[in-house]
Amino acid sequence: MKELVEYIAKSIVDNPSEVKIKEVKKDQSIILELSVADEDMGKVIGKRGRIAKAIRTVVNAAATKEGKQVVVDIK
Repeated sequence: MKELVEYIAKSIVDNPSEVKIKEVKKDQSIILELSVADEDMGKVIGKRGRIAKAIRTVVNAAATKEGKQVVVDIK
């Protein structure tokens, strides 16, 4: 899942070298904390959060297929 989020985020932003993902495991779920450069934050979130929601939807679909629960947190 971490690689999937990293690939999507790097495809969207202007500074792909600034994309960092931290994986935190809690109980039955995995939290992926995505951080990007300040000037790329708007691109990752999108208007009314549409891109962020799309990223979360794709990750949840892939996680469900593997029987996992993944949460994407954008910081």
